[in-house]
Amino acid sequence: MNREQAVDRLATLVDRVENETMPVPVREVWAFGDVALGLDPVERLDVYLTKDVIMGGDADAAAAFEAEYGVKGVGTSVRAEWAEAHPDRVRASDNGYAAPEKCLAAELVGDSEGRSPSGSRTQSGDDEPIHLEVCNASFEDNVRQRLKGALARDAYEEVLDPRGVCLWVDGTRDEEAFDRLRAGSLAMPTLPAALGMLGADEDVAREAADVLKRRRAEQEGSSVRGDMV
Repeated sequence: MNREQAVDRLATLVDRVENETMPVPVREVWAFGDVALGLDPVERLDVYLTKDVIMGGDADAAAAFEAEYGVKGVGTSVRAEWAEAHPDRVRASDNGYAAPEKCLAAELVGDSEGRSPSGSRTQSGDDEPIHLEVCNASFEDNVRQRLKGALARDAYEEVLDPRGVCLWVDGTRDEEAFDRLRAGSLAMPTLPAALGMLGADEDVAREAADVLKRRRAEQEGSSVRGDMV
């Protein structure tokens, strides 16, 4: 998508997070990668969502949803009112529990491998080149945690591109950030330089950047990654 389309899509995502009931509470929305670098076209739109944990839970709703659809965790992992209104968008992990990151992807961008709880395939905009990162931690904290873990295990594919822009936090939208994304006026370092600023050695930073570049080239359509810190 061209940069104007990409920023419009980000604005739509923020509008929905701000005004509609999401599968889980969302606290922050960030854009990172190509769109933050001012590239045009944007090969892939990378979005980071910080989610909150559902407090309290609803045991009755969980039992009722599991009895009807065979998915556990509704009312605790994801909001019961959202799942009851959109059972076709509920996604489960391999252990049968509602997966917040997959449910957010199904709600916001569609997912190419999604199935409703009844087992039928869902139709959505799953050809969009959008990647969602979903975590309980803020973008900045997770960038550091992911880099620390990746360096310890030489698992450079786990690195999160730190060149991000906060678009919305706790109900407040940063209109200036949107304007600067549209203008492509944000000054960002190269990925190796950005990783070096966070403590990675020069050679390691270059290698990690190469790994991320190869992985991105392999991705197609919409995708999502869930993380817990």
